[in-house]
Amino acid sequence: MSCLALSLQPANGPDILVQTREWFPPARALVALSAFRQTRQAFAAGKHQSAEDGDSSLGDDPLAASSGQLIVGVESRYRVVYRLVNGIYVLGITTVDFDDGVNNVFECIGIVNQAVSVVVAACRGVDVTPEKLNRKYAEIYMALDIVLRGVSSIRLAAMLASMHGDSIAKMVHSAIDTESKIRGAENWSNVEIHSVERLASVDAFSNATFELPQEVLAAGDEVAASIAPVQSVVEQQEQTEKKVEEEVEKDPFAASDALTKPEALVGDFKKNKDQAAVSDLTVALAGLEVTTLPPAAATESTHIGVEGFEGNYGGIEFSLGEASLGETFEGFSDAFGGGLDASEFVGQKKVDKSQGLGGLELLQTGSDAPPAATTASAVSGAATPLEDLLVKKSEMKGPEMYIAEVINVEFRESLLARVGLMGVVYLKTLPPKTSDKETEFSFRIDGTRGVKRFVMQSSRVSSLGNGMFHVRTAPSEEPIPIIKYSLLPRLTPLPLRVRLIKRHSGTLLSVMIQYVSNPDLPAPLTDVTFVLKLPVDPSVLKVSPKAVLNRSERELRWHVQEIPQKGAPGRLRVRMPVDSSEEDGGEEIEVAGYVKFSAQGTRSLSGVSLLPASEGKTDFFEVNHRYESGVYMCD
Repeated sequence: MSCLALSLQPANGPDILVQTREWFPPARALVALSAFRQTRQAFAAGKHQSAEDGDSSLGDDPLAASSGQLIVGVESRYRVVYRLVNGIYVLGITTVDFDDGVNNVFECIGIVNQAVSVVVAACRGVDVTPEKLNRKYAEIYMALDIVLRGVSSIRLAAMLASMHGDSIAKMVHSAIDTESKIRGAENWSNVEIHSVERLASVDAFSNATFELPQEVLAAGDEVAASIAPVQSVVEQQEQTEKKVEEEVEKDPFAASDALTKPEALVGDFKKNKDQAAVSDLTVALAGLEVTTLPPAAATESTHIGVEGFEGNYGGIEFSLGEASLGETFEGFSDAFGGGLDASEFVGQKKVDKSQGLGGLELLQTGSDAPPAATTASAVSGAATPLEDLLVKKSEMKGPEMYIAEVINVEFRESLLARVGLMGVVYLKTLPPKTSDKETEFSFRIDGTRGVKRFVMQSSRVSSLGNGMFHVRTAPSEEPIPIIKYSLLPRLTPLPLRVRLIKRHSGTLLSVMIQYVSNPDLPAPLTDVTFVLKLPVDPSVLKVSPKAVLNRSERELRWHVQEIPQKGAPGRLRVRMPVDSSEEDGGEEIEVAGYVKFSAQGTRSLSGVSLLPASEGKTDFFEVNHRYESGVYMCD
């Protein structure tokens, strides 16, 4: 509803005119007008006071502005749009709805502006007074009634031009014809006859039927017979004999004629008596089908890769030798490109550990023979596993599923260089000893907003769409990986932010590692190990807090029991002398730090969750999810 009522209210004196729509009661319009008048008088009484004393919710000051809008009323609230024309307020009343789809206040403002045009045209100028309005009261009343229901600019111009005419009826009823003439359209009474003629022609043609004479049909059959190819009588007889032979039932146990038929190769070829056709190779090879070879580009391998804002994140290369989905599932193994194996990034070479007094190896100064108590305990331990003695295993009630994630991160000082998170959905079935039946159920995966890629083991899992999957597999003793996925780098959560700072002053090297936990982790990290790769084997070492030195590996290890989620950043410091000096201008000393941690909980690190296919149905049991660090380094 754009506008419910229009009114003319003098600044001093009673209301001159109130025009409402059919469904809007005039009594409510009078209540809104009375409230508007009281508001004006309140503003007029306190216009000399400061603006802070007034109520800012009432809107603009009617005495200080020529136009504006005001919200009035207590229980029934209305919005009054006003314009002041020489002491006469032209008011438009509408509802207080802040939804633009229900009430368009700009449309109400447009209707008020059209009403102002009517008032100015009736008074022959802006000198609007109650006396002039009373002289043209009937014309103004009828014009405002039309404006309140909506009028175009062309019709409004025609009404204003005939405002001071001889007849009010001419002003009201001739406006439609005037609009049609201005737009260049013809009157309906003049063009109605053409529509009637067209409808009559359509009915006549739709009901008409045409029949051809028999003579015309007979002549057409003769022409068709003369055009058709002539078939000899002998060929017709052969076709009839073949049809009769096909209709006769054949004995399925009768001897075949192919056994007594002599072999014939050249004789079965039909000879062509046309010498021109024999000499033409195109005609001779027309019946042969030759398989076209694929283009050279089809034999090359296709590489599908993904590039992120930090660089290339790897991909999978498809070739003719790798055609199965199983090989693709197993080849999903790039640490920062969506795989699971970090060996390609770190390297598979391992340094052989040497026994020495400077390492962490066990020092043995006594006899090589172990004590008798140790031997006895070893024998008893072999009979009973230590896990069974300490932990009492609970029996499985059904299939179990969990998510194992590995996160690989590389920091360069305080900046994140690259990140990759790889997750695997594992299914643990009932042992084959307990049940030989196949495990089959459906489940749903939620929280996949940040997932970059999904790979399923198609021999066991099939996708049903909309995040629904169906699994069917034989029982197994070990957990079965059924789905692998990787996250987008920009949406990968970091459980720990690490920063490495090194200072080389003279022959003294100082290194500090700062770390802080992510406050949004499900639980604080515990048993975190920080490893610092040293450039040389130090002779003197000063660390804070205490650390363990492994000289054979040239590494320093700190063990942190727990990192609080919302605590202050932690610091690990080390200072050691080196052979080279910064002033010598040699190669820069490279120092790298690694972080190792693992955690379990009811929530996964990536936010991916496993849900049953339908609520209230338990086809599997969701156990604790786990995540651990892969290549978590800073340099």
